[in-house]
Amino acid sequence: MRQGTTNQIEPPLPEQQQRVPGATESMHPKPDHGEESYEGSGRLEGKRVVITGGDSGIGRAVAIAFAREGADVLIAYLCEDRDAQETKKWVEKAGRKCALMRGDISDAAHCRTIIDEAVRTFGGIDVLVNNAAHQMTFETLEDIPDEEWEGTFATNIHAMFYLAKAALTTCVRAVRSSIRHRLIPTNPILPCCPTRPRRGRSRITRQALRNCWQIGKSG
Repeated sequence: MRQGTTNQIEPPLPEQQQRVPGATESMHPKPDHGEESYEGSGRLEGKRVVITGGDSGIGRAVAIAFAREGADVLIAYLCEDRDAQETKKWVEKAGRKCALMRGDISDAAHCRTIIDEAVRTFGGIDVLVNNAAHQMTFETLEDIPDEEWEGTFATNIHAMFYLAKAALTTCVRAVRSSIRHRLIPTNPILPCCPTRPRRGRSRITRQALRNCWQIGKSG
């Protein structure tokens, strides 16, 4: 990170609400993803990275940082085309390749397509960043619809499994011993749980992530 000044945002912030999934350009104040502050040093030179939810927020910050560290990036995103194009612009400005994959990662077939596209575009995959997540707020446990519960796990847990499985299969098939695999769960919504129902689901999701991580390490 460059030693310099960035836009300092001080509370209180204005109240604002967008329909899911939202758009970065509608946020006030504008988020800082490191566009003008992060400087890389080649620590990921030549690596090929897949980032889910890489169009905005933490995902955009990771994409920018990884590109400036020397990585080519595939950004998987739901439907926020303008955000994705903006992130792609910053990755390419860093002199790296950037591919975009639009679609819902709760679908197993789409997860496999994401990995296949990374291999087709970059020739392989070295790093998978499981960043995309879904979370909604409800006042009481009884207010949570069944489809909301199922959708949360489909995006936050099932997708990570589908992507990791496809990525590892691809890596092992392509180069069995020469690639150092990195599967990174960075789900940004898990630590943020101000209401009781969210805390309950968040704890369950965190434990599921830990279990998946242990399975991945032992495999």
